[in-house]
Amino acid sequence: MPELVNMNNVLGMIMAGGEGTRLYPLTRDRAKPAVPFGAKYRIIDFVLSNFVNSGITRINIMTQFKSDSLNKHVTRGWPMPTMYGDFIDLIPAQMRIDKHWYQGTADAIYQNIHLIDNEQPKYVAVFGADHIYTMDVSQMVVFHQRKQAECTIAAIPVPKEVAHEFGIIQIDEHYRVVGWQEKPQNPTEMPDRPGWCLASMGNYVYNTDVLVDLLNKDAPRQESAHDFGKNVVPGSIKSHKVYVYNFFDNEIPGSEEHQRGYWRDVGTLDAYWEATMDLVLPTPALNLYNKLWPVRSVSYQAAPTKYLWDHEGRKGHATNSLVADGCIISGGRLDRCVLSPHVRINSYSEITESILMHGVVVGRHAKIHKAIIDKDVIIPPHTEIGVDAEADRARGFTVSAGGVTVVAKGSVIEAPVMT
Repeated sequence: MPELVNMNNVLGMIMAGGEGTRLYPLTRDRAKPAVPFGAKYRIIDFVLSNFVNSGITRINIMTQFKSDSLNKHVTRGWPMPTMYGDFIDLIPAQMRIDKHWYQGTADAIYQNIHLIDNEQPKYVAVFGADHIYTMDVSQMVVFHQRKQAECTIAAIPVPKEVAHEFGIIQIDEHYRVVGWQEKPQNPTEMPDRPGWCLASMGNYVYNTDVLVDLLNKDAPRQESAHDFGKNVVPGSIKSHKVYVYNFFDNEIPGSEEHQRGYWRDVGTLDAYWEATMDLVLPTPALNLYNKLWPVRSVSYQAAPTKYLWDHEGRKGHATNSLVADGCIISGGRLDRCVLSPHVRINSYSEITESILMHGVVVGRHAKIHKAIIDKDVIIPPHTEIGVDAEADRARGFTVSAGGVTVVAKGSVIEAPVMT
C-alpha cells in the first residue's frame, strides 16, 4: 500500500502556455493542452485528473498562447469547491514583474511567485500539461520526503534514438542526480540498460523555499533562458539535493501490471496519432475505464450515439473504436477510429485508423484512412483522404512525416468531380 501523505501541503503549478508548433494545424486556433484527445477529453485533463485524484486541490494553471479554448474548457469542466480552500485558477501572463511574456518555464513561475507566497505550501509540484499518462503524485511526494530531497524529478527510460527530444539524466545508485544533458545529440545511456536513456518527464516536486531561492537567482541572469530543463535544474545539481523518481514505481489503484508506466509525449502529429491508436487496442495500456482513478473532463449534454441498419442497406458498423455521445452512425464502417461528440457518418463510407473531432460530417462513399479531421469539417460524398499523400498535400492538407493526413478545423473541402 502506498504511504499516506498530507497533500494539503502541496501547491500544484501547471505549465500550459506552450505554442505546440509541432502539432500544427491542431494548434492553429488552440493551445496544445486544449487539443482534444480520446473522444471526450482534452490533453490538460490528464494532469488535472492526476493532481485531483492525488489530493492536490490547490492548482494554478499558467496560460499564454491561444488560451481561449483552454480557458473555457477548464472554467466549465473543472469547478472546485471553495469552502475548504480548493481552487483551480487560470493564470495568464500578467507582466507583473516586467513587460514581457513568459520567457521560459521557470520565468512563468517566477512571474507568479506571489501565488506561492499567498498559499505558503511546504512543497510545490511543477508539472507540464502536454502529456498523456496517469500518475499518483502523492507517491512522488513520499519519495521526495524519504530522500530528504530539495528537488525531485519524475523520469522514465526512453530509447536512445528519441533521447534528443528530452532532458537526459545521470544518477548514482541512490537515485541522486549527478549529471544532466538537455536534448543531447549524443546522449549518455543507462549503465544497466544499453540503448536506453533516462529522460525527464518535465514534472518536478520542490521544497518551496528552495524553489523560490532558485527562481530569484535565475531571474536576473541575462544569459539564462529561464527554463527548468535548460537552466534551473542543471544549475542546481551540485549545490542541492536533486533526486529522480522512477515513474515505473508508481502504482495506480485499480490498474493492471501491464498498465504501469504508460506515458506519452504527444508533441508531434505522429506521436499524437499513435497515442490515440493505443486507446483502441483490445487491452490498452492506458485505462480510461478505471473507476478508482477516473480521468475527468467537461460533461456536455448530448443524446446517446445511434447506429442505423435498415432495409436500404445502410449499416452503421464500428470495430475497435471509441465513439463519444451524440454521434450518428447512419451507415459506413469504422475500424480503429476515435470519434468526438456529434460526428455523423453516412452510408457506404469507410474510415480506418482515424480521429474525427467534434461535429465532423462524413458523406456517403467517402474513404478516410490514417487521418485526423479537426472540428466542424464536412467531408463531401466520394471524397478520399489519407489514400494519396501527394493529392492530400495538393489540397492544402498537412501530411506528417509518418504519413498521417491532418485536415484543419473548419476546412472547406471541394466535392470530387464525378466522371
